[in-house]
Amino acid sequence: MRALWKGESASADDIGVTPAEAGSMGKDGLDAALKRRTTRTQEKQAGVAMSQNVMRPRIFFLGLVLSTSVLIGCTVGPNYRRPRVDVPGAFRGTAPDASDQSYATPQQAKPEQQPAASTAQSLGDEKWWEVFQDPELQGLIRTALKNNYDVRIAATRVLQAQAQLGITRADQLPSVGAGGTIYSQQSPVIGPIPSYELTQGNLTASASWNPDFWGRYRRATESARATLLANEWAQKAVISTLVANLASDYFTLRQLDLELEISKRTYAGRKESLALTQTLEEHGINSLLDVRQSEQLVYTAATEIPDFERQIAQEENAISVLLGNNPGDIPRGLTLTQQPHAPEVPAGVPSSLLERRPDIREAEENLIAANAQIGVAKAAYYPQISLTGTAGYESPSLTNLFTGPAGLWNLAASFTQPIFEGGRLKSGVRLTEAQKQQMLLTYQQTIQGAFRDVSNALVAYRKDREFRIQQQNLLASAQDAAQLSHQRFNAGTTDYLEVLTNETNAFSAELGLAQAQGNELIALVQLYQALGGGWQQ
Repeated sequence: MRALWKGESASADDIGVTPAEAGSMGKDGLDAALKRRTTRTQEKQAGVAMSQNVMRPRIFFLGLVLSTSVLIGCTVGPNYRRPRVDVPGAFRGTAPDASDQSYATPQQAKPEQQPAASTAQSLGDEKWWEVFQDPELQGLIRTALKNNYDVRIAATRVLQAQAQLGITRADQLPSVGAGGTIYSQQSPVIGPIPSYELTQGNLTASASWNPDFWGRYRRATESARATLLANEWAQKAVISTLVANLASDYFTLRQLDLELEISKRTYAGRKESLALTQTLEEHGINSLLDVRQSEQLVYTAATEIPDFERQIAQEENAISVLLGNNPGDIPRGLTLTQQPHAPEVPAGVPSSLLERRPDIREAEENLIAANAQIGVAKAAYYPQISLTGTAGYESPSLTNLFTGPAGLWNLAASFTQPIFEGGRLKSGVRLTEAQKQQMLLTYQQTIQGAFRDVSNALVAYRKDREFRIQQQNLLASAQDAAQLSHQRFNAGTTDYLEVLTNETNAFSAELGLAQAQGNELIALVQLYQALGGGWQQ
């Protein structure tokens, strides 16, 4: 190279060969070899300079990403705080009124009229198989939990919410893709243009990321996560309702079975009495009026039988639908009078109801989701930044796609700042704030309704129990009166109208007792559901 600078001929030292090799190359060969070496040296130096120029934007881009990661901690919008609600110290109806004892005998009042203590323990904390101990009923509930359509539909809503959460959460992460093309073209001879064949291809990878400076995507993910939890609690509410409906229908079915049994037994007994009355009338002992009055007793019982059979069939159809089956027969277990239930049940403290009732938890999760949407709306006021980059290889020859100067890349950063939207952004914030207020009112309304449900159920269970006790007293008195009237009629001291009246009263009292026993069990089911029980698995 020194020879070229001075205009002299190249020597063996300039091109790095031995004197013998230089002698065989001649003067022209030495000059040509030196030029080639000089060209390679210049290209190498140019490559180093180009690499330095390439690294500068890469370092700048890396610095921008790191600074973005630091600034991402900012999140606009309000953080959720559970609103304060008016929670009573105890449920209304946990202790009976003083007047409840006024018409009960001491023997009845002592075991069944004790006030319920306000303790942390609650009937709602117990599992449904601990509350409903009839084996057949337990089997029906297990079948319904597997096959009921409402439960299965609620499960699909949970799956949808899970998928939506995944879609929303993906916005926080970079998007990476890859692609490639192969292009081949062959052209024939066209005039002076010779034929040629061209084959080229490229392979690229691209990435894009919208940094979540203001927490827009994080708030959206928070909202989607709350919506998922709301759907999960809604599913639990469906399960609780299903258990309660199935238990109520089952107890109603057993009540109808008992009423049908009473009607058939009464019908058979009255038919025998009618036959005896007809025999006495034929012998002139009784009158035709006595026969007609005895027939009324028979027909009164007879008319109840088809009506109860109709109600039983319809109740079985309703239970079959809850089981996810077509209408069919329903197996029976314990009789209505054998169903175990405590005279007093613990209601627990009202504050625990906020954590146990599925509808309250669902309403709160909807409130959390609405609160997070305010942050999403407020984030729209701020600049939206986007980072993109592409890197790959492109070459007119596929064999040189990954060799030689085939690399390509580009990096870009952009931002968009809203300036004038015609009030769209402000209205969006107002909309989300109004939706949050709606969810807040719904949450408070749901809590108030839950307290009402518990109070109503507590009063219903206690009063239905008291009603059943008095109905037992009424039945005992009516049956005794019917027996005395038969004795008086057989002794000839009264007419058959007295027997008719007392027999009718006794029959009605016995049916009324069956209804009272069924209502007491149904009230227990309603209390269990009101306290938030039934969804525990």
